[in-house]
Amino acid sequence: MLLALDVGNTNIMLGVYDRNHLQLCWRISTDRSRTEDEYGVIIRNLFQQSGFQAECINSMIISSVVPPLRHPLERMARKYFKVVPLIVGAGIKTGLNILMDNPQEVGADRVVNAVGAIELYGGGPLIVVDFGTATTFCAISEKAEYLGGAIAPGIFISTEALFQKAAKLPRVEFTKPEKVIGKNTIESIQSGVFYGFVGKVDGIVRRMVEEFPRKPRVIATGGMAGLIASESEMIEEVNHYLTLEGLRVIFDKNRPRS
Repeated sequence: MLLALDVGNTNIMLGVYDRNHLQLCWRISTDRSRTEDEYGVIIRNLFQQSGFQAECINSMIISSVVPPLRHPLERMARKYFKVVPLIVGAGIKTGLNILMDNPQEVGADRVVNAVGAIELYGGGPLIVVDFGTATTFCAISEKAEYLGGAIAPGIFISTEALFQKAAKLPRVEFTKPEKVIGKNTIESIQSGVFYGFVGKVDGIVRRMVEEFPRKPRVIATGGMAGLIASESEMIEEVNHYLTLEGLRVIFDKNRPRS
């Protein structure tokens, strides 16, 4: 079985695959100070609590946008799962033609999302919106080429900046308000943040669509994808496991053939 790890700046998403089928999925917080032993214990405890045998894992793939965690996670894989992990990076087979000025600049998460979207939705044109620490927009052509995209501050980066810089504004739960016109400070912040992000996402996607020869399908992923999609006019589908699916596809492309 395959253990796939998507390491983001805020969370690490883990998925266990039996061939093409996702069996288990977890999300843990990203902590750059944790050692390979701490990550090993945490992940094996997740297996134990799920009633799943960690010894069934015979392969692993890791995608990370947090460079300091690469080596601890590699050591964790060898020590606790007895496998040498496949790391998404330069030289790995993805099947994706990246039409950027410098393809090496494209983050592993964006590459993996594009590969997953092409696999699941039959090529392009596609736009993938990922609600992570940053909100990323990826454009994929009819020929399944990675055209480029946009990167914007994520929801929590923006709200945290608001709370830190505005002394009288409290931290509030990020949620969809009942009305746009807030009747108190908390409702007003929730309205501004929520509908502000809905408007930003729809505005960027709408302008990206205009640069395609025909209308692309718009897919959203990431922790807040469902909430934003509930009011978005442009997002057509939410897939919370898109990145894990991309990792599975990339692993299969790089699997040694007998």
